[in-house]
Amino acid sequence: MSLTSDPPLARTSVEPEDYGALKVVPVRHPWRWVAVTVTAVLLAQFVHGLATNSGWEWEVFAEFFTTEVILKAVWVTLQLTFYGTALGFALGIVLAFMRLSASPFLKAVSFAYIWAFRSIPLIVQLLFWFNLAYLYKELEFGIPFGPGFFSFDTMGLVGAMSAAVLGLALHQAAYAAEIVRGGVLSVDSGQLEAAAALGIPRLRQIGRIVLPQAMRSILPNAANEVISLFKGTSIVSVMAIGELFYQVQVIYGRNGRVVPLLMVATAWYILLTTALSVLQYYVERHFAKGSAR
Repeated sequence: MSLTSDPPLARTSVEPEDYGALKVVPVRHPWRWVAVTVTAVLLAQFVHGLATNSGWEWEVFAEFFTTEVILKAVWVTLQLTFYGTALGFALGIVLAFMRLSASPFLKAVSFAYIWAFRSIPLIVQLLFWFNLAYLYKELEFGIPFGPGFFSFDTMGLVGAMSAAVLGLALHQAAYAAEIVRGGVLSVDSGQLEAAAALGIPRLRQIGRIVLPQAMRSILPNAANEVISLFKGTSIVSVMAIGELFYQVQVIYGRNGRVVPLLMVATAWYILLTTALSVLQYYVERHFAKGSAR
């Protein structure tokens, strides 16, 4: 009995295709062009309205944009922002590490502070500090529950500007604490364990290892808070402090030019917010050295 095998299949050779001869057709995006066209038309109409609508009164805008009273108001706004940010974040760092501590008491105090100051509207806090003299005629310093050594008249100590800075700083501290706490928690705990194994002191671990890395997470949120505080300083107008929005209100209350004066305030807010955003970019780039983006 002989075994027979099937005849071998015929081998066929396929010539490679000439890909260079193929015609490449780009993907069509008709609705994208429709969206671009509609957006461009709306933007052109808006710019045209700004240029031709006499209601904007650009000559009044130009007259008041750099007047002395407006420049002084801008300076007051910058001062409120700077002091509110500096004091707020200084206290916020303390509150953040209190929440991260192993002490239940410190955790509870920090949590209660953050809960209270995030719950109470800022305008209520400002008015409370502005009327502090109604509750306390003077502030006395000395032995707790014992004799006092010296005292201050509350009315003379806490004026409108001091009350505004105090209110803004204490309000900002509650939000800053959560921003800093989130940034610290983003750092790998193993690095602290390695630093402790090397005998590096606790404060140096925080200052040289934790915070430089945490800044990458802290900075974007912190910059948003600073910009929000800068714009939020307009709320102190209820205390008759001569910041930007208050002075604009005073001027248009006298001459009735509401729209161009509001545009003066808007332009200054946009300019200074842009400057803060540019500063944020360079600070973030500095702390991003050595990290992959």
